[in-house]
Amino acid sequence: MFRHYFNTLTVILFFSSFLATAQQVKEPKDTPIEWSKSYQPFRIAGNLYYVGTEDLACYLIVTPKGNILINTGLATSLSVIKANVETLGFKFNDIKILLTTQAHYDHMGAMSAIKKATGAKFMVDEKDAAVAADGGSSDYALGGHGPTYEPIKTDRLLHNGDTVGLDDMKLVMLHHPGHTKGSCSFLFDVKDKDRIYKVLIANMPTIVTEKKFSEVTSYPEIAKDYAYTIGAMKKLTFDIWLSSHASQFGLHKKHKAGGAYNPNAFIDRKGYDKVLRDLEIQFSKKD
Repeated sequence: MFRHYFNTLTVILFFSSFLATAQQVKEPKDTPIEWSKSYQPFRIAGNLYYVGTEDLACYLIVTPKGNILINTGLATSLSVIKANVETLGFKFNDIKILLTTQAHYDHMGAMSAIKKATGAKFMVDEKDAAVAADGGSSDYALGGHGPTYEPIKTDRLLHNGDTVGLDDMKLVMLHHPGHTKGSCSFLFDVKDKDRIYKVLIANMPTIVTEKKFSEVTSYPEIAKDYAYTIGAMKKLTFDIWLSSHASQFGLHKKHKAGGAYNPNAFIDRKGYDKVLRDLEIQFSKKD
């Protein structure tokens, strides 16, 4: 039964990718300027670095056996990320694993190109694999107009609680659906000479559809998934929290470009709780 399911899923993903590739990728043009604006890379804590744009957060985790990149921003972010990685003194081709917090174009835009350039393995929450394979075409909220980013083949399907490992790094993927069917967060430890920090890269459950939940027929579990995610995220424990967008965790208030190494600036449970509380209120008001 499992083998039949896996083979069927493989065929579906293959043909989804084939059909999407046959269509022209059309990334939305009306994106905020801060999504593509360069931002000076910096060390967040231990072996964790920020390599994204001014608002689209991309994270590099460095190990002796290669590096992990989480999120890639828009398609034009490829050059930004490559320059940021090299500015920090690391090799772009040392990226071995690619992850994403959600399969939307603003976090997946350069994923396929980076995979091709580095040979890295792309791993994604199983519920977002089909959307990644068709370049966002089948996304319940942003889809329906053809691919918005280059389709990408998944090398490993991730499930809630799965561990992504490289050298001595172990990231736990947390399934936090709603924003996309396979939105997820990552929980892991980093350390410097002073201490160990438990880090949460959170995909905050913002509501992306303007439709009533009851009208989202392609995602009948949407309300249930949002409720689950909000409840699960309330229970998490961590020291540092970050997210898919720099604006969500107040990056520019906590760190100034060129500023000194200061992990404590990102220890902000109150900020996390406030953002989550505000999103819960929005969810409670949603039809």
